[in-house]
Amino acid sequence: MKKKLVAALVIAMAVSVLAGCGDGGDGQSAPVSTLNPSPIMTDPPEASGDLTEQPPELPDPGPGEVISSDGMMSGGETHTIGTRTVVDGKMQSWLTGEWKDEAIAGRRNLAIMIPNNKRGGYKDSSPLMKQYGISSASIIYEAPVEGRITRLMAVFEDYDDLEFIGPVRSSRDYYIHEAMSFDSIYVNWGLAIPWVEKLIESPHIDNISTDPVIDNSYDRAFERNKDLMPGAATEFTGVLNVKKYGEGVEAKGYDKNYRSTFVKTFEFADDDYLATYDNCPDATKVYPGGTQTNSGGYGSHNPCFEYNAADRLYYRTQWGSAHTCGKTGEQLTVTNVIFKVCHGSRKEPNNPKSDYLDFVTDGSGKAYVFTNGKVIEGTWERKGASDPSYGNYFNPNPTLYYDTAGNEIVLNQGKTWICCIWDDYEQYISWE
Repeated sequence: MKKKLVAALVIAMAVSVLAGCGDGGDGQSAPVSTLNPSPIMTDPPEASGDLTEQPPELPDPGPGEVISSDGMMSGGETHTIGTRTVVDGKMQSWLTGEWKDEAIAGRRNLAIMIPNNKRGGYKDSSPLMKQYGISSASIIYEAPVEGRITRLMAVFEDYDDLEFIGPVRSSRDYYIHEAMSFDSIYVNWGLAIPWVEKLIESPHIDNISTDPVIDNSYDRAFERNKDLMPGAATEFTGVLNVKKYGEGVEAKGYDKNYRSTFVKTFEFADDDYLATYDNCPDATKVYPGGTQTNSGGYGSHNPCFEYNAADRLYYRTQWGSAHTCGKTGEQLTVTNVIFKVCHGSRKEPNNPKSDYLDFVTDGSGKAYVFTNGKVIEGTWERKGASDPSYGNYFNPNPTLYYDTAGNEIVLNQGKTWICCIWDDYEQYISWE
C-alpha cells in the first residue's frame, strides 16, 4: 500500500476526523467539511386493506455470501452482469451498469473536452470556474496538460435534459485515443497543432469539433455563453449546444448507436450485489497527486476523493474546496475511481518553450482501482489497433483492469473517474 500511515498517524487521524483533502497553500493538508450527502427520498407505499406489514423480499444468498441491512449481497466481484437485455424499455448501461432507457443505453456517448483551470482565466479573487452540466457525465477522464495542470474529458450518455455543456476547450491527442475506447463521438473547441489536426480530420474519428484549421469543422454546434460562465475570460465561455450537437451528428451521418467495433471497458457487479473486496486495504481518502505541490499535473490543485460509507460514493474536492457542477451546484460524486499510470513525456523535449505532453495509452501499466472504500492494486491493459491500416489514428480496443492475480477487476454500478497518472510522478499517489 502506498504511503502507509504509521501507528502514530493513525491515532492522530482518529482524533482529527476533519483532516483535510486539499493544500492549504503552505504544503499542509487543509480542513475538509464533514460530508453531509442528501438522503435519497422515496415515496411511501400506498396503504392497502391488509394492515399486516410484510418484510421486504431479499435476494437469496449463495454459499459464503452475506446480505447487508440494505439487501445488498457481498461478493459482487464474482457476480457480474451477464447478457444485457431490454426489460420494460430499459437496458443496463455499458458505462455505469445502471438501468437506463434503451435509447440512452444503446446510444453512442459524447466525450467532450472541459477545462479544469481554477479561476477561468481571471484573478485569484474571482470564484472557482464553473463546469456546466458535468454532474450528468457517466465517466470523467482527467489527465495532465501543458502548464502542469489537468484537463477533463467528460463522457456523457444521458444528456437529453441538458441545453448546454461547457466550457469546451481544445483537444490533445491522448484524450482522443482514450475516447475511442468508449466508441465516443468526440467534441472539442480548438486543438494542439500539429498533433491533433490529422487525428480530427481522419475518417476514423467521428467528431463534432470547431477550429478554422480543420476541414471538417462543425461550428454551428458551439456558441459563447457568458451567462453560464459569469466572470470568466472569453476563452472559457464557449459551450456546446446539445440540440445542435444532435443535428451535427445527423448531418455528418455518424452511427448513432454503438458500432460493431465497440467492446465494453468495465465489468460491473450484478444487481443486488456489492463488490466488497474484503481482503484489500481500506482507502477512504484518495489523492492522485498527493497533498504536496508537484509538477505531475495534480500537484497544482491537489484533488481528493473522499469515500462516504453511507452512500458508497467518493466526493471530489480540489483546491481545498468541493468540486461542484455549474448547473446543479452539487458536489461531484462517483462510485469508482481509477488511477491509470501511463508513460509520459514532453513532445518537444529540446524546445524549452514547449510543454506539450504525450502519454502512452496503449499497451499496459500499473493501475489502482478504488471502490467501496477499498483499493485494488493491479494493472491496466489495452491492446493495439486491431486493423494495422488505422496506424496510430484509431484503436477501438478498451482498457481493461486486472488485479495482481490476473482477474478482471469488477466495479460497482455507478459513475467512474479515471485519472491518467504520469509514471514519473506515480510516487505522489497516496491514500488513507
